Amino acid sequence: MDYLLIIPSSFILFISFINFLTIHNPSKTTQIQESISVVVPLRNEATNVAELINTLRAQMNLAQVEFLLLDDNSEDETLALLQQHTAGLSNFHILNGSTLEQGWIGKTWALQQLFERSSGEIIISVDADVRLVPDAINRAVTLLKNTQLDFLSPYPKQLSYSWSERLIQPLLQWSWMSTVILRIAEKASISSMAVANGQFFIVRREALAQVGGYECVRNKVLDDVELARILVKQGLYGCVANGAEIASTRMYSSWGEIQAGYGKSLHAAFGSVFGSALAITFLFLTGIAPLIAGITGSYVAWYAYAAVTLTRVMSSMKTGRNPLDALLHPISSALLIYLIIYSWLMRGQVQWKGRTL
Repeated sequence: MDYLLIIPSSFILFISFINFLTIHNPSKTTQIQESISVVVPLRNEATNVAELINTLRAQMNLAQVEFLLLDDNSEDETLALLQQHTAGLSNFHILNGSTLEQGWIGKTWALQQLFERSSGEIIISVDADVRLVPDAINRAVTLLKNTQLDFLSPYPKQLSYSWSERLIQPLLQWSWMSTVILRIAEKASISSMAVANGQFFIVRREALAQVGGYECVRNKVLDDVELARILVKQGLYGCVANGAEIASTRMYSSWGEIQAGYGKSLHAAFGSVFGSALAITFLFLTGIAPLIAGITGSYVAWYAYAAVTLTRVMSSMKTGRNPLDALLHPISSALLIYLIIYSWLMRGQVQWKGRTL
């Protein structure tokens, strides 16, 4: 049964190596002339407002840019802080979000309102906890133009400080670095190969309008991936890029936040119970089985363990992570399997930003 370990580990090693060599990295250029709308939905983000405004106002080499910030009926000081920190900034505009409409989830409803109020040729959505370097938007839009894509998702560096974060968060980038050949995905009309991250998402206005704006994903918890898939189905092109040099974020700061965050969305990540079962099987064969078989005397299993660990190391090198965390991949795999199961068991019960998802 050694082939059950050799085949998947060799497969992801091959894909990881190709992506390691070919993944897009944003590069510097001259001033962007196209009009740009940067849209940010905020709900209960008081702790992020000051740094968010600072990171946005520092953006450079953009000839025409507007920043639209929507307060989505926050229950904390978000709105007051937005008004305080944007005072006197003529290209910053604060929107008061409408009551959540039936059939929508909070983020997509906020994004749709922002889209309707925006005017830019290029729409850039940014989460409130994302921090950009001063030329991040310039470099990202330049990459979009140079690659002639319709949408682009520069994947931010995922900051991790606690052990729970270090065990789980690196799997975000590793999951697509090791399973999707990105250069093929970006030009292929295959929606299952679409990869995206809504933390930092760039799309041409005409492309977003073609699919009906965010209404096409109005009730999707994984709105970013679903939007990418719909764009691809409409004959549009795009993919992820390595955004670790230009953007960073700390999604969660504790195991409780990780469990709630993944609990609300992982059940939707693989499409169905069957898809989730395949993902669990894949994680077991590539992350847990090689170590178990190696300890019990299989030399082939140690090759599989080394190959998978190398894929994690390559992913870490590209995304600014600690490569040593790759050695703990079996534990990471076991925790992610738990979170997938937990997400299915907790469907419709997880609370996020004061709303049940």
